[in-house]
Amino acid sequence: MNNKIIIFTMITGLFFFSIFACAREDKEMFGFIHHPVVAGKFYPRSKEKLQAMIERFLRNVSSEKIEGEIMGLISPHAGYVYSGQVAAFGYKFLEGQHFDTVIILGPSHYVHFKGAALLDKKYWETPLGVINVDTVLARSIVNKNENIRYFEEPYQKEHSIEVQIPFLQKVLKEFKIVPVLTGTYNPDDCRILAKAIVDSIPPEKKVLLIASTDLSHYHVYGKACLMDGLTINLLEDYDIEGLIKHIEKRDCELCGAAGVVTVMESCKSLGAKKIKLLKYANSGDVTKKRNRVVGYSSLIITGFSSPDKTKSETVKKKNLNNDKKEEKMLLNELQKEKLLKIARRTLETYLATKVKPDFQIKDEILNEKRGSFVTLHKNNKLRGCIGNIVGRKVLWKTIRDMAIESALNDTRFSPVTEEELNQIDIEISVLTPLERVEDVEKIVMGKHGVIIKKGFRQGVFLPQVADETGWSREEFLSALCSHKAGLPADAWKDKDVEIYIFSAQVFGEKNKD
Repeated sequence: MNNKIIIFTMITGLFFFSIFACAREDKEMFGFIHHPVVAGKFYPRSKEKLQAMIERFLRNVSSEKIEGEIMGLISPHAGYVYSGQVAAFGYKFLEGQHFDTVIILGPSHYVHFKGAALLDKKYWETPLGVINVDTVLARSIVNKNENIRYFEEPYQKEHSIEVQIPFLQKVLKEFKIVPVLTGTYNPDDCRILAKAIVDSIPPEKKVLLIASTDLSHYHVYGKACLMDGLTINLLEDYDIEGLIKHIEKRDCELCGAAGVVTVMESCKSLGAKKIKLLKYANSGDVTKKRNRVVGYSSLIITGFSSPDKTKSETVKKKNLNNDKKEEKMLLNELQKEKLLKIARRTLETYLATKVKPDFQIKDEILNEKRGSFVTLHKNNKLRGCIGNIVGRKVLWKTIRDMAIESALNDTRFSPVTEEELNQIDIEISVLTPLERVEDVEKIVMGKHGVIIKKGFRQGVFLPQVADETGWSREEFLSALCSHKAGLPADAWKDKDVEIYIFSAQVFGEKNKD
């Protein structure tokens, strides 16, 4: 009898010990995981619906190659129905990439503090599953400065980091994260945090940095486009000091400014060279309500890990043209992209608001006085073309002004409407200085544009006219005289007719050279 009591007591004790041990284990495991706080609000709670939504966003983005190594993203953090499609433009580039760790910096919207707050957890959960936190890298960052600490309270309601993670789970495999919430914006704190991040990354570890931010908040559509255009220009110029200055002047707005500045500083120290806009939109483009909108952008930060790679790319570009004089006049890919974006944003802004936008452009080449044309095509048909042969303004201003002129004041066509813009392809021709020729044999078809001038009559054909028509030199010159200058078709043979040639670097949104 006593033995039965003893056995029962032992079994009962083991049972309750097991329950206690399991409860303690569950409690500890629960304490190691950060659970989602905005699932069902900012994005679907259902795994299946969330997967389907992200996959749809990614399918809407065409695959594209990018020069250099991907080092960072700047990505929006609104609800997926508002900014998810914009975010997908950045995450599309991560498909097929590998990163050991992704450091995600987002602003704290609900708890105010100084410096940066990291999360002392081992795992982060979303409806798509649980991923590991890189606790070693996180602790190293925390140990670098007293302004950087573990602080859990800001994470209890925060969405800025959380909304980035499901995208990462869809496009990457086997990665860890380091979540970092930034407090009150201060450029000095950004530099401290950037140094702590860079100093903590081991040489053998491949790391991606993400700055989670929306742009301007609650302005009318036109003003938002102007403010966001300035912000994006500064980002694409990689102008950290200029961005800081304009944030302080309040003509740039980023709710995640601290994270953006920190990521720019960090990536620059790690070898980043370029920031490229992939997509811009605002909530008015989604809801069609334009009285109070929020701006969203997706940008990618790239660079080269090897100086030799940079050198080889430079040599490759130089070998494209052996004429040193003309080579000096050529725009690089970044400058061409910048001008196309200026033309596009100018049309979007001016057609919506009738306000000519301003851009902060520091590039010396884009601030030279150069002749240029802006050509608009719709469904592969000419929709407008106006330009200046001789540069009377700096190049970027000429492109801005000629974009408006081509859209609204080419008398051959009705004015372009705002509704047409998504069907319009923009082409830009940047001209070299004029050279007068006495012998028409010097005119190279497809390379040279030509100006015919006699008295007050003048006409011009751009170089691409020869390629588009297949004309011989004589047919080209005869058509130029009769169709453009209002002269007899054979006037180009007269001794008192002035003939000038120029080259044009032609590039466009549809077919980039």
